[in-house]
Amino acid sequence: MSTGHAFASTSSPHSSAAARLLQRQLKEMRTSQDLTGISVGLVRESNVFEWEVILMINDDCKYYGGAYFRAIMYFPPEYPHLPPRIVFQNPVPFHPNIYPSGDLCISILHAPGDDMYGYESAAERWSPVQTPETILLSVLSLFNEPNDESAANLDAAKLLRAEKEGGPKEFRKRVRQCVRESLGEN
Repeated sequence: MSTGHAFASTSSPHSSAAARLLQRQLKEMRTSQDLTGISVGLVRESNVFEWEVILMINDDCKYYGGAYFRAIMYFPPEYPHLPPRIVFQNPVPFHPNIYPSGDLCISILHAPGDDMYGYESAAERWSPVQTPETILLSVLSLFNEPNDESAANLDAAKLLRAEKEGGPKEFRKRVRQCVRESLGEN
């Protein structure tokens, strides 16, 4: 399953340290009893820098009816000093923080340091203390509380805001369609 989103070559000294760290973190996540709703594995056994992730969204969040969304986490050779990238696969969730292309937009995955536009502080952005586990738990929380203030999908953000203000339930309708697709019902 080649996706064309791989980071640069993984043969540097940084990448071998990153590979060892990722192997340990993957093993910990696979054996954890505390990660309800998250399943992880490698896209290809030969590449620890690309993880396949399945997020099982529960019934009582904004993604009414539960859903299964598949994503790929791409880790750079400089991990944990630089953040991974998460790209949702088809069907891409209809969500304010997910671009229609599937790329996730969340502050903790933005490059470390202050935002050049002043929108985010360095404390909100990537830090090497983040782990794949904390990242994916943050992603799950986005399904409970989408951030419509910093939208990657403007249509989803507008519909969510309108619904919050008592408008038509168009966001809910689009989300339900997305959930049905994720469950293979369409």
